[in-house]
Amino acid sequence: MSGTNTKAIIRNYLLIIAGTALMAFGTASVLEPASLITGGFTGISIIVKQLTESLVPGGIPLSVTNLILNIPVFLIAVRLKGFRYLIHTIFATVMLSFWLSVLPVIPLAGDDLLLSALYGGIFMGTGIGLVFATQATTGGTDLIAALIQHFLRHYSISSIMWIIDTAIVLLGAYLYGIQMALYAIIAIYLTSKISDGIIDGLKFSKAAFIITDKPDELAALVMDRLDRGVTGISSVGMYSGTARTMLFCVVAKKEIVLLKDLSKSCDPGAFVIVTDVREVLGEGFTRP
Repeated sequence: MSGTNTKAIIRNYLLIIAGTALMAFGTASVLEPASLITGGFTGISIIVKQLTESLVPGGIPLSVTNLILNIPVFLIAVRLKGFRYLIHTIFATVMLSFWLSVLPVIPLAGDDLLLSALYGGIFMGTGIGLVFATQATTGGTDLIAALIQHFLRHYSISSIMWIIDTAIVLLGAYLYGIQMALYAIIAIYLTSKISDGIIDGLKFSKAAFIITDKPDELAALVMDRLDRGVTGISSVGMYSGTARTMLFCVVAKKEIVLLKDLSKSCDPGAFVIVTDVREVLGEGFTRP
């Protein structure tokens, strides 16, 4: 196993550990004290805990319910995707239950439902985003959404989760009232947006199309100063009828400023188009 692969594996496990810790803290210290059912198996665990408080001192622990609910989902996932797919997910699920068991409960929002929804969405969205960035899930509706996304690839995992979680929120609305459900929806929306933002942000790049009279000189500058590849595309100005080479280059976010400066210094009259790139696979970026 190469050093690069070892570093990637260690990085993934550290992201899972950090992400599940944030999720557990958000669940136990923010959502559960406020009785906000935001979906997922953690949301179901909150319902079970509060409904069993009269039967079991303190109710059935969140960690126990989370593990029990995940067993049948894991069996289905193994059948559909194989055990290798679940290695990170099993680790993430165990870590989530572990953090739910050991992290102290520190109420951050008190009785303020709006702050609970905001803080809960931030903690959960950040945690889920870190876990998803490793191609893992935390089991539960995360894994169910990933399995559905296997067949419906035009939907993001977070979007599918939003639909599933809404159904769980409706159950929470039936038990705790519509007002609690409305606050829970705020938390779910934040969770979805933040997790999507983290996943996109970790792979976010910029693409530039440069129409210049000095393509060779500018390409040499970019390859030398930025160590990025440049592609020359034959093009024709439809107004002038002039044939020229348009340069195409993909760079990291922090490199786009230098790319524009190089274009301006090499050819002040260059026409530069910069656009966002959600994901790049290949040398110098993310490996497939």
